[in-house]
Amino acid sequence: MASAPAATRAKRVGRKSTKTEVKVVQVSNPKPAASEDVAVGRRVLLMEANGLAALAAQIDGAFTKAVDILMGVSQPGGRFRVIVSGMGKSGHVARKIAATMASTGTPAFFVHPAEASHGDLGMVTQGDVLLCLSNSGDVPELADLIAHAKRFAIPLIGMTSKPRSALGQASDVVLTLPPVEEACPMGLAPTTSTTMMLALGDALAVALMERKGFTREHYRVFHPGGRLGKQLIKVKDLMHAGAEMPLVASGTPMREALITMAGRSFGCIGVIAEKGRNRGRLVGIVTDGDLRRHIEGDLLAQKVDAVMTKSPITIGPNILAVEALREMNRRRITAFFVVEAGRPVGIVHMHDCVRAGIT
Repeated sequence: MASAPAATRAKRVGRKSTKTEVKVVQVSNPKPAASEDVAVGRRVLLMEANGLAALAAQIDGAFTKAVDILMGVSQPGGRFRVIVSGMGKSGHVARKIAATMASTGTPAFFVHPAEASHGDLGMVTQGDVLLCLSNSGDVPELADLIAHAKRFAIPLIGMTSKPRSALGQASDVVLTLPPVEEACPMGLAPTTSTTMMLALGDALAVALMERKGFTREHYRVFHPGGRLGKQLIKVKDLMHAGAEMPLVASGTPMREALITMAGRSFGCIGVIAEKGRNRGRLVGIVTDGDLRRHIEGDLLAQKVDAVMTKSPITIGPNILAVEALREMNRRRITAFFVVEAGRPVGIVHMHDCVRAGIT
């Protein structure tokens, strides 16, 4: 009885294992060499650049006609807005074109063609211009927009590579994209075609800007916020004018001048001529540096004329604030008097620029 367990143990020891040993082999997809990535990137960029070159070579009178139509937008007695539309990737490009036009003086916004079929057609009025983007020109979602344009005699500008497509034939003006190969290796993903659309939209926006005489001042009106807006702020937008200016007349005792200087906190006072042909003109400035240079004498007994720096450096009101700040840093001063025809109209301090977010 005692030997049975031992025999059983012997059988167990001699039994061949039924477990199968499995080796896990990790298979990894080798990444292409960095040089291959660079080659792909260059190929794509060159293909798209060739597309843009082909597009530039074929721009003709149709482009001028499109600009003529778009010029009527927001003009007295003209049309109201540009409605830009497109489906898929063309739609994303259309949004950007609308944004670019709106920010450069041509009222424009994007309408999604599928949403247009479900009520958003109400956004498109007889006073508008319709700009539709489609590489193939036969996108079914654009059908209702096109029909709406025809029904209400809304000018339609089509941007497509197929001028004989539904969009091309319905358009009053067709901006034709040249037949170039997509950068996608399968020729399926919109790449070269959308790049051309985007560039053509920029070309329209810039042509409109130049025809309208769009200036930096106009641009600032549409870009009050962000870095762009701050870079276009002018000195006249920040300067202190009227009674805020620290000014005294020529011949004022320094005792009085110092009271004026302390009460304005600009670190300087301007001196204006009181008589003669220069009456009202800025003839000098007293700064902290001038005070230090005359501190050893009887400063309070002197007149501002004896202490001031004559013919001070000044700026005009239409100078960009960023340029004024650059000059302050270069000259190591903290404020500029702002003059017109030699007469002070304001003063701008470095702190004014900093508070406005100008760097």
